Amino acid sequence: MNAPETIVHDVARHAADFPILSRQVRGRRLAYLDNGATTQKPQAVIDALAGFYQESNANIHRGVHWLSQHSTDLYEQARERVRGLLNAADSQEIVFTAGTTGSINLVAQTWGVQHIGAGDEIIVTGMEHHSNIVPWQLLCERTGATLRPVNVTETGELDMDHFRSLLNGRTRLVAVAHVSNALGTINPVAEITRLAHQAGAHVLIDGAQAVAHQIVDVQALGCDFYAFSGHKIYGPTGTGALYVRASILADMPPWQGGGDMIRTVSFEGTTYAQGPQRFEAGTPNIAGAVVLGEAIEYVRGIGLDRIADHEEALLAEATECMQALPGIRIVGTSPHKAGILSFLVAGIHPHDLGTILDTEGVAIRAGHHCAMPLMSRFGIPGTARASFALYNTSEDIQALVAGVRKAQKLFGVGLDG
Repeated sequence: MNAPETIVHDVARHAADFPILSRQVRGRRLAYLDNGATTQKPQAVIDALAGFYQESNANIHRGVHWLSQHSTDLYEQARERVRGLLNAADSQEIVFTAGTTGSINLVAQTWGVQHIGAGDEIIVTGMEHHSNIVPWQLLCERTGATLRPVNVTETGELDMDHFRSLLNGRTRLVAVAHVSNALGTINPVAEITRLAHQAGAHVLIDGAQAVAHQIVDVQALGCDFYAFSGHKIYGPTGTGALYVRASILADMPPWQGGGDMIRTVSFEGTTYAQGPQRFEAGTPNIAGAVVLGEAIEYVRGIGLDRIADHEEALLAEATECMQALPGIRIVGTSPHKAGILSFLVAGIHPHDLGTILDTEGVAIRAGHHCAMPLMSRFGIPGTARASFALYNTSEDIQALVAGVRKAQKLFGVGLDG
């Protein structure tokens, strides 16, 4: 199967914007298929990072000089760009963080400590990244609450009947991935949010694997918290944002103390800043936030709907090509998937497969993908994972398939003779 040429040509031509893709790896053309771990950066983003330090660097919010005010304007403009990406009602609902992990921990250690106590329950799912499990386990240990995981079906979908059965008057929070990083499953987060709210619970959505691949509208979803990482959407590492519904943010206690999160400080007591600044203590990653804003503009300039169509075509092509090979097991076969293909090759450990593919210039991820409970559910130690981005092409898929065939020949497995 060939991906529709109109889609592939229209979007993948932007591969020329990414300088790292022109380099060779081990003497081979680089086929970068580890986008679920981190995406590569376009020249516009690289230039924006250098440009900030060359022309705009100053501390924000407190300076009276022009450069400080200019830097502050860029920082707040980036906040508005995140608001637009998520369609939040107000930019003051956007908190800059170090990424999805930082965002989830912020919610756990502020809102969670404030609202969750002994006997309460937190629902997560069996396909969550460790970053959406461990913070809630720590909170449960601290408060006496209980963590309840939702079962995952054989096809890699959430068992919605089981989810409904878990909801009760003790449920305080539902924390769920928008898209599974290990399977690519797109979860029905709008329905999950509706059901959770009917039960009186709040909802946090881990959007790390969603924002670069589809249009996200937090108002339409109705969620209370939405977290994502900048490096998954062609931006810098160590950046990200947390959407918090305004009425909730207003009552959340501060997490870290320091400069810029206060209104007044005295030895008799301290009063705190309003809005997102209350959660951005100290000098933030100003350049990172500004450049994240540039990455968002780059992606929106191409069109998230077009990117989604392109990646869907690549996923369909890769799935068909891999299924045509002997000894291949696809892990995660939901009809509702983003551009992630997790698979096993009979007789070859995923780590060995990843190493062999690397000799062919093909970069994939091999292991448990920070989703060990999910791997346990399927009775496997891990998978090989190819994950797609806007710059991937059919040529990358053919390199992947050729590399798998080479591995099968080296191991003498899965061959038709």
